[in-house]
Amino acid sequence: MRVIGAALAVALTFSFTAFAQDWPTRPVTMIVPYAAGGPVDTVGRIMAAGLSEALGQQVIVENVGGAGGMTGANRVAKGTPDGYTFLLGGHATLTLVPAINGKKTLYDPLGDFTHVIAFADSARILLARKDFPANTLAEFVAYAKQNHEKMQFGSAGAGTGMHVCALLLDHAMGTKITHVPYRGSALALQDLLAGRIDYICDQISTAAAQVKAGTVKAIAIMSPNRAAVLPDLATAQEQGLADIDCGTWSSFAFPKGTAEVIARRLAEATNKALESAFVRERLEAVGVEIMPPERRTREYLAKILPGAVAKQAEVIRAGGLSAD
Repeated sequence: MRVIGAALAVALTFSFTAFAQDWPTRPVTMIVPYAAGGPVDTVGRIMAAGLSEALGQQVIVENVGGAGGMTGANRVAKGTPDGYTFLLGGHATLTLVPAINGKKTLYDPLGDFTHVIAFADSARILLARKDFPANTLAEFVAYAKQNHEKMQFGSAGAGTGMHVCALLLDHAMGTKITHVPYRGSALALQDLLAGRIDYICDQISTAAAQVKAGTVKAIAIMSPNRAAVLPDLATAQEQGLADIDCGTWSSFAFPKGTAEVIARRLAEATNKALESAFVRERLEAVGVEIMPPERRTREYLAKILPGAVAKQAEVIRAGGLSAD
């Protein structure tokens, strides 16, 4: 019986290895943990098109929003590790959500995933309504201090990157401005365009087009470096708020236990997609910066992720935003 059991175990291992090496043999689902039409969704759909070409199977985008990205991320964390569902995650779901929710976070950002690759950086922009009576960050801060009781900012929901960035700005200005949460960043932007709210801190992938069209007023880049797509827009640090950094990055992850060969295959396909003119041009057009090749490896992500989680937790605690 022992011989039969050992032979069966070997056969099953061989069968699974062969299955993994043939991956994918059917369409794969990318979970985008936010509503359709927002900045993360924009990146996801660009990457899905490139990955479909690189993998030879369709990559389907499924939007699973809620709880600042935690709902969709948890779907993947608790999913079957067969390689057919993966998360478009990154800064928000892996560092920000756990930092804000603490022990209430539904997943362990380090232990509940098979992390694959980080691949893109995205700046965040302080956008005001078109007729807002300030043009620079100094003017914005001065106006906010005098009028904070009647001002409102929008976000994609409580605990999202848009929300936390605005809270960090609030803290830096010494104000307490009313928060208006929406079911997705696209709806917040829609109300900003209509003049119903005063400002949002949106990702550049959806903000850049509005800035160029003149439908909103760009006040500052809320990340350390200027964006190539909006080279004349100064950063918050250049304009006097040294501690503001709301930049975000994107990565892919499978459920914990996904075969190494599958994770490496997706990493290879991601790099192949990013080298294609189609993907590169579309990402650059919306202001998303592709990471250099040396950062687009499984080893690099594994090295930097624990520190990124710890650093974000420290920032959130210092700002008094943690649930713990």
